[in-house]
Amino acid sequence: MDLLINDALPVLARIFIVWIFPFSFLDKIINWDNAMQQATSSWIPGGPVLLILAMAVELLTPPMIVFGFYDGIAAFILAGYCAVTGIVYHNFWVYPRFWSPYTEGYPHIWDFFKNFGLVGGLIFVMYSSGFIQAIGGKFEQVSKPVQQHVTTSVALEADRD
Repeated sequence: MDLLINDALPVLARIFIVWIFPFSFLDKIINWDNAMQQATSSWIPGGPVLLILAMAVELLTPPMIVFGFYDGIAAFILAGYCAVTGIVYHNFWVYPRFWSPYTEGYPHIWDFFKNFGLVGGLIFVMYSSGFIQAIGGKFEQVSKPVQQHVTTSVALEADRD
């Protein structure tokens, strides 16, 4: 039972968190024209470059997360990707009456929340990898006040001896 809880479950959780991304990568290849149309549909310029970058993120970060190879950084990148795509491409709030199931904005509500659900799972990956603690420690180090030492000529001379 310990093997299941301590080893298998965390790996399964990581697999399920990133499961969608390799399939999304393949979908972008198979349905290139649709993917390009979506990539160029936002206010952000450079749709083709963004699409290639998105495909690289979707292809590279999932195995890194599953196999624990720079998993905290990979989860950070993938969480950023999910947050940005949720806000840019699933901005349900711009559609009138988006809460009605008969409007164009309705499916975007669920896609938006799914993206941020993935962000939550990826935050757990960042935490379990120690990434958040490492970054937090660096912020604490930077934010500590500088200690000023008052030196006297006696202390300086003592150091010379």
